[in-house]
Amino acid sequence: MTLYLDHNATTPLDERVLEAMLPYLRGSCGNPSSRHLQGRLARSAIDQAREQVAALVNAHPGQVIFTSGGTEANNLAFKGMAERCSPGRIAVSAVEHPSVLEPAERLARHDWQIDSIGVDSDGRLRLEALERLLHQADLKLISIMLANNETGTIQDLNSIKETMAECGALLHSDAVQAVGKMEVDFRRLGVDLMTLSSHKIYGPKGAGALIADRSVGLEAQMDGGGQERGLRAGTENVAAIVGFGRAAELALSELQANSTHMLELRNYLESKLAEMSGVVCFAQQAERLPNTLFMSVAGVDGEMLLMQMDRHDTAISSGSACASGKTEPSHVLVAMGVDKGLARGAVRISLGKNSSREDVDSFCRLLAKVTDEMAQMGAMMANG
Repeated sequence: MTLYLDHNATTPLDERVLEAMLPYLRGSCGNPSSRHLQGRLARSAIDQAREQVAALVNAHPGQVIFTSGGTEANNLAFKGMAERCSPGRIAVSAVEHPSVLEPAERLARHDWQIDSIGVDSDGRLRLEALERLLHQADLKLISIMLANNETGTIQDLNSIKETMAECGALLHSDAVQAVGKMEVDFRRLGVDLMTLSSHKIYGPKGAGALIADRSVGLEAQMDGGGQERGLRAGTENVAAIVGFGRAAELALSELQANSTHMLELRNYLESKLAEMSGVVCFAQQAERLPNTLFMSVAGVDGEMLLMQMDRHDTAISSGSACASGKTEPSHVLVAMGVDKGLARGAVRISLGKNSSREDVDSFCRLLAKVTDEMAQMGAMMANG
């Protein structure tokens, strides 16, 4: 049986979510834009899901724009904003997900100026670096993720918003990793745009949302229909949206219990790793997601470690699943000033609501065994 410790990449579908989806996968086939009974039932199901997703982050249902996932939502935020105004400046934190960094890079090829905001050694945004950028003319969008997908570091968006008080730029936050693990309040954070994803909260893949304040002007990135306030053309994926809504409802009702459980497990994991030689855990001085630990073992290649753990049916990650296949060290750790050699060895353990102390014990035993075997193999190769 696989030991699954990669919940930041994706979570297993909750059985209760599947139950909510089944009627729309099997029998209820109406198009939500149709006016007959089956269409009206589908529309009603989407409306309910919109209310559930809005409640999860204390937003108004009318602010929820359903998308195919977090990547599309981030692209809509950037490109949808950019097409409504003349090119200016965009500032992004140096530790953003590729689905933020790459749309920004694309806009840079269309006369937009992109500025990177640095972070400290624990991955926290440097407010002084942000303050310097606020004096630049024509700053139109700032994007800072609420919680990092690799280190789990949580950004203080309230302080960031206060720093921006005199600035007319929009504030976007990728909150994909944060929801379901910590309280997320769209209104209290004061952001203008927020990205969410279903499959990070035990919902189905293929559903996400951009939460957009009604005052924010966006341009649709797909044409051909008036769905989602005219911002996301195409017949809605009713089953996935219903699943997203149910997952959001469960995430909100079980938030305290799940976050407490995962934090206890992560603390236990850190205590076990502290007993092992050569293990370095990153961002330990920062406020972090309760389930996330990013670590390296000195002298051990991260990709090789990942493959060896996989051979023993243990699933961990070398960082962002969307950046897999790359041999470069984590850009997040590089931005934090971590030595590139150590950064190349980084692996992420992300716990889930169903993880247990037995899972942690099994992982630590296997880690000790695998790293010892890798060290012996390395010594043999060095001696010819």
